[in-house]
Amino acid sequence: MSYMAAAGLHDLDPVRAKYRRPATIPFPDDNPYTRAKADLGKMLFFDPLLSGSRKHSCASCHVPAKSWGDGLPHAIGEDPAGMEIRTPTLIDIAFVDILGWDGKFPDLESVTFGPLTSPQNMNITERELVRRLRALSRYTAAFAKAFGDKHITRRRIELAIATYERTIVAGEAPFDRWTMGDEDAISPEARRGFALFNGKAHCSSCHSGPSFTDGSFQDIGSATGDDIGRGRLFPTSEKLQYAFKTPTLRDVADRGPYMHDGSIATLEGVIELYNKGGIDRPSRSPSIKPLGLTVAEKAELIAFLKTLSAPAIETRSPKLAK
Repeated sequence: MSYMAAAGLHDLDPVRAKYRRPATIPFPDDNPYTRAKADLGKMLFFDPLLSGSRKHSCASCHVPAKSWGDGLPHAIGEDPAGMEIRTPTLIDIAFVDILGWDGKFPDLESVTFGPLTSPQNMNITERELVRRLRALSRYTAAFAKAFGDKHITRRRIELAIATYERTIVAGEAPFDRWTMGDEDAISPEARRGFALFNGKAHCSSCHSGPSFTDGSFQDIGSATGDDIGRGRLFPTSEKLQYAFKTPTLRDVADRGPYMHDGSIATLEGVIELYNKGGIDRPSRSPSIKPLGLTVAEKAELIAFLKTLSAPAIETRSPKLAK
């Protein structure tokens, strides 16, 4: 029996077409792409001047060599005790609307000063940051090039960093070559895993589209106690209790540990959580239920997930198509 027939999918071509990469990166109308603005954002992103101690930059947690995360169960900034959540990757962040594990940020621009002013994270005040930047000719010149004059403000810092971060996109993975018709780009085991991903395992219910996320918030039955995620923002919503952001699966095999709190060390552990179905409670997503996956099927899912790995790239323009 073929992997397609086994999954009840007799033709995967229409399915895999839904995962093909877009031709361009979306930028909002009120913050359109310019090369000068992206270059300024990159300067700011990698500069430890943006932290109170002058020792931490945005890239201290969002490390390019670590799939734009940090590989830690919990993010660690200026406070050595660390934070309660894991650093999310920035890969394909341009394609996500509402941000944060609990969705407290309406757009990418609004994220910037959250970590900057957090005592646990970058631990700097808006006033001090603006003062530092205004004192440096390299920054007054860069702001003038990006915005037409050398005036440095909070909003311009937000616009520049967000513009740069939107250029961080997934590179071409073996899976992408397969979606474009290279039948040998991934193994038969991985193709069976893709069929399971879109069938029996129900993964595509939330991890859909080219970035493998629908941007939703789901209770997958793992969080407990007062770790209620989006429920903190919507206390009267039964379905949003314990709900957290569905993350991208791009480069997922290289981005452990997993979950919002870094509580699962391996992909095998993640698959087993979903296979068991998590905690049965009113807020649990209807897609989360015991799956009855075999040992072979679990291995096939992981083989597929590994085909999503490729070094993320920084684009020099909004265009992605070759």
